[in-house]
Amino acid sequence: MTDTSTPDSSVSAASSSDDAATSGEVAVSTSTESSEETKKSETVASDSDLFRQSEIAADYVEGLLDILDYDGDIDELVSAGRPMVEVVGGRLQPLVGQRGATLEALQELTRLAIFRATGSPSRLLLDIGGYRATRRKELAAVARNAVEKVKEHGDPVRLEPMSAFERKCVHDVVNAISGVESESEGVEPNRRIVVRVAD
Repeated sequence: MTDTSTPDSSVSAASSSDDAATSGEVAVSTSTESSEETKKSETVASDSDLFRQSEIAADYVEGLLDILDYDGDIDELVSAGRPMVEVVGGRLQPLVGQRGATLEALQELTRLAIFRATGSPSRLLLDIGGYRATRRKELAAVARNAVEKVKEHGDPVRLEPMSAFERKCVHDVVNAISGVESESEGVEPNRRIVVRVAD
């Protein structure tokens, strides 16, 4: 599964300053090669750090499953520049909860476990029983329906309150459609998306 998202977090800017070393006329081919090698090692280190976060998260989630006496296969991976842990198996719905509320709480606990182990905040995405992939499809349909209403009537459409993950899914769909735009309003847990005609 691929994601996104997420949760309204900002996208990582790990490589934003990597190009600062090239300075036109003074650039020599050896320094360019050296710069490229540095970039590669930084990327590898970054991916390594992210995978380490997913390993820490997987160990933490495995411990929780043992305590709660739930069975599930745990996969750790890095996708779209962020660590991920997916738990697959039967009888996992209680760990997702109503509208993913329990899943969101477990994700925050797992992020705290990563922070405790590494000293760095994490954008880990936790999925249980394929909930996020299914919910993403549902939200894409909700977003397209809102866009149709906005284009037909011209009035803004306010959607129901959503989690950060859900809002990110809707924003991604709306932003890919010309003539409309979306923004979030309100405060948690009642923060919602408004879809309107683009300025």
